[in-house]
Amino acid sequence: MRAFRRIGRLAPQFTEGIRVTLLLALLATLGRIVVPVVIEAVLDHGLRGGHAHLGEIRDEVLLGAAAILLTAVSAVAMNARLFRATESGLAHLRVLTFRHVHDLSMLHQQAERRGGLTSRVTSDVDTVSVFMQFSGIFLVTASGQLVVATILMFVYSWQLALLVLLSFVPLGVMSRRLQPTLSAAYGEVRRRVGEMLGAIGESVVGAPTIRAYAVEGRTAERIDAAVEATRRTQYDAQRLAVGVYLGGESGAALANCFVVVVGVLLGIGGHLSLGRLVAFLFLVTLFVNPVSVMADALNEAQNALAAFARVLDVLDTPTDVADPGEAGTPLPPGPLGARFEGVRFAYPSGPEILHGIDLELAPRTRVAVVGETGGGKTTLAKLLTRLMDPSAGTVSLGGVPLPAVPFSSLRQRVVVVPQDGFLFDTTIADNVAYGRDGITDEEVAAAFRALGLGRWLAGLADGVRTRVGERGEALSVGERQLVALARAYVADPDLLVLDEATSAVDPATEARIASALEALTRGRTSVTVAHRLSTAEAADEVLVVEGGEVVQRGTHAELLAEGGTYGRLHAAWDAQRTAVG
Repeated sequence: MRAFRRIGRLAPQFTEGIRVTLLLALLATLGRIVVPVVIEAVLDHGLRGGHAHLGEIRDEVLLGAAAILLTAVSAVAMNARLFRATESGLAHLRVLTFRHVHDLSMLHQQAERRGGLTSRVTSDVDTVSVFMQFSGIFLVTASGQLVVATILMFVYSWQLALLVLLSFVPLGVMSRRLQPTLSAAYGEVRRRVGEMLGAIGESVVGAPTIRAYAVEGRTAERIDAAVEATRRTQYDAQRLAVGVYLGGESGAALANCFVVVVGVLLGIGGHLSLGRLVAFLFLVTLFVNPVSVMADALNEAQNALAAFARVLDVLDTPTDVADPGEAGTPLPPGPLGARFEGVRFAYPSGPEILHGIDLELAPRTRVAVVGETGGGKTTLAKLLTRLMDPSAGTVSLGGVPLPAVPFSSLRQRVVVVPQDGFLFDTTIADNVAYGRDGITDEEVAAAFRALGLGRWLAGLADGVRTRVGERGEALSVGERQLVALARAYVADPDLLVLDEATSAVDPATEARIASALEALTRGRTSVTVAHRLSTAEAADEVLVVEGGEVVQRGTHAELLAEGGTYGRLHAAWDAQRTAVG
């Protein structure tokens, strides 16, 4: 019940109009006792004295028929209202979870497999949905049916009613003892399902690599292992559930035996009329059916609660990179400079990556950040865009500490172009429009022309209406990056952070990207994580990061004359370029 109350608080749509729905459930439940009541009235009153009193029988039957019709209408209305409420509530819960996933820092998202996070928004919420719409509805009506049937059984024969309740005492004891074990078993089921979906998702996304390295067999074995682990945990959980179900069936058989034997004895002794005995047998059915099926429904509830617990794990994860919202301070207008003051950073349970960085970047400066892999270049860029927060120290833009800047202001003024140039499965125009809402196709084409990419765009069969495929795979790596640069251009940021994308492209595309970058970075502050030192040669200032510290700083010419780490990196790069040429 605590879990369901938590669901109600998270998604209030579940409880909207609940009083009317419960009233309809009560009417639907009361209608189910009409049949035994009518039977008792007909046998004990309509057939009294050895004669059939047709008028009374007719009245009883018509009254019962009217009550049954009201029951049917109430049940339909109740189910319709519950379906609407649960669909609305679950949609809200799914959106809430999805948005919270996007609010989590890059650190948390990198720590958990994407498939696992996706399964919580999809598979786990679907499990809650199935329970709420089917087993959950049954639990509502069955609980009411049990209460009404129990009350009426005590009215007809308290002796038989006690025997029926005693028949189900073993089931109650068993259910209570098995509940923690069932909960743990279904929690393991949900975890395994998440792992299975993650393995399948990775194999689909990584299909080209799997084919290229001919590891289909190894991949199939990995997926088979995940599927088998899921099957095994589900089997173990269902084996426990079957025990509870058999307990319900045993209780039902025992209750019917008690009623038949003891009821006949009470009837012979004159303590129970024939009508009441027959009606009581119908009441036992009304009591037993919900108990038998409720055992299964409660098992489904354990599965749903395990799924909901996984959803709560996401929702309860604090957003360590929190949005100050309206309480924050927007970035000041105009060009943006950046400052790092005593910035340190360490990944959870890992060594420190950055060691006390003190750095100031002037507005409208093109800065290239170079260094060997693992030196801290990308971490520096992520801190600058607040994809992560430093472990210590402060990063500021325009004099405002980043934790105080609302995301709405930060994302409008600061744009990141990652190395992979991720594109959505739609057209070039729609992908560019992610940079500025409401942009027209002509404005998109103008952006490509401004970046010197007009001829490339004209060479596409459908121009800006060209579809790029899933993750942009209909385009080459370099072409995806051209679209990403156009997207950044239309966003018109004051600070541009780029993870240079010319390391895996052909010379012609590299020339196009270099020309586009020249136009894109002109007049604005830009920080480029440079993998090829040609970018550093064209920058206003170069930062050399090594071992988590800025070890050199200056123009390309100054650093080349100075030698040191930059001189060594440039010499190695130049030798490689000469060898390739």
